Amino acid sequence: MPRFGDDIFLGSAYGPNPADPAGAVNPSPMEAGVGPMGRVYIWDTVPLTLQTNGLATSQNPGSGGSFTLTAGTGVTAVVDANGVTRYVLDVPRCVTITAAGANSAAYRVTGYDAYGQLMTANIAAPSSSTVASTKAFKSIISVTNTNATAGTNGLTVGFNDKLGLPVRVTDVGYVTSVKWNATLAQDAGTFVAADTTDPATSATTDVRGCYTPSSATNGAKRLIMTIALPAIAVGPQATRVGAFGVTQA
Repeated sequence: MPRFGDDIFLGSAYGPNPADPAGAVNPSPMEAGVGPMGRVYIWDTVPLTLQTNGLATSQNPGSGGSFTLTAGTGVTAVVDANGVTRYVLDVPRCVTITAAGANSAAYRVTGYDAYGQLMTANIAAPSSSTVASTKAFKSIISVTNTNATAGTNGLTVGFNDKLGLPVRVTDVGYVTSVKWNATLAQDAGTFVAADTTDPATSATTDVRGCYTPSSATNGAKRLIMTIALPAIAVGPQATRVGAFGVTQA
């Protein structure tokens, strides 16, 4: 039996006998067997409580200016090999900007995903509201005003409960189980499929997909998601795109 990495093949499979295409005699055995078997990813995480100002307290960056980021609750500041400070979240999450009043300035977040890929995301102008990125960041290096006008009314930067998936999931059918907060019943959270647009841009959504649990995170509730992985994600025919999505941008 051939060996393909760590894949498991079950016994000998049987297919058409090339000597008897009409099927008059027994089928012909195949070498590989049925498989590969058991392709699942168990995602097990306990996300911390969301923070509306975990990355920056009240500020009004001017046109082209950036927020002064800080490592608030749930954030760790790490200086990378290039001397750049990365503000690292507990798990990949979508970044939020909250405006206490009227505001017309939009922003761009720059940072990295869980696998160290540089990425950016546009955030529309919040006005007496909170607006979130549609991509989940593991770490953030800047949040910059992309408008011709300054921000107004005390803007803060934080993160919400929309969590970035660890592998590309293009259809909710691949999610075979979602357990949340030690409850036997399946969680009725919100799933967003991976964005397969290639090339990705600052305006596209998450390349692996996201999930928001049905109730608020608090650093104690555990999320356990079982994801069925297709052949393009694992095994002898797998690709990087199949497993982790298109290249971030």
